[in-house]
Amino acid sequence: MMSPASKPLIDLQGVTLNLASLAGEVNVLRGIDLRVDSGETVGIVGPSGSGKSTLLMVVAGLERATSGHVDVAGHNLALLNEDGLARFRRAQIGIVFQAFHLVPTMTALENVAVPLELAGARDAFARAEVELKAVGLGHRLDHYPGQLSGGEQQRVALARAFVARPRLLLADEPTGNLDQATGRTIVELLFQLHERHGTTLVLVTHDASLAARCRRMVRVEDGRIAEDVPTLLVSAS
Repeated sequence: MMSPASKPLIDLQGVTLNLASLAGEVNVLRGIDLRVDSGETVGIVGPSGSGKSTLLMVVAGLERATSGHVDVAGHNLALLNEDGLARFRRAQIGIVFQAFHLVPTMTALENVAVPLELAGARDAFARAEVELKAVGLGHRLDHYPGQLSGGEQQRVALARAFVARPRLLLADEPTGNLDQATGRTIVELLFQLHERHGTTLVLVTHDASLAARCRRMVRVEDGRIAEDVPTLLVSAS
């Protein structure tokens, strides 16, 4: 766990998020307090509609909190405009979704190179090739997403998420669209990349056994954190 003197990579205090709907305003997050230290792995679990994925979107700056304090990697997200948030994500965060979100008209190599190109890196394609080889796709560089299996597409998404060496990796149900065997392979690869690069990992999943691979398990219920415990306690209970 964190020492009191260390500054957390993620620091959420009293975070709420209210969204409009046809039935009126919905309180999605209801006072979230969460701190995650640099290098930690945190699994977030909870029933559908509990606010797990929304919490991830707030951390990424893709949703703005209605109230409360959101500080990620030393940035107070409330003080950043949309351009500032885009630069923050590009420099600090990698994201892997259940849906792979690859650009269908780009090859695997081009998809992985995009974040580096946006950052102005001259060696974007060379670095993208190295990252694709690291996830076992050195032979698929010139293939388009439609020519790849689901597992291969998620490997491309992992390579893209890690290529810029983000401090924080957010994974939202990364195995949700994959069969069990392929999902296990992706999970192993995800944790290998975390170990190799020392990236902080926050993983949203319905699978408690997958969340238990992380150092901490956080349970979200009805927009609130109902439990936040070391996984050794979870496995022992």
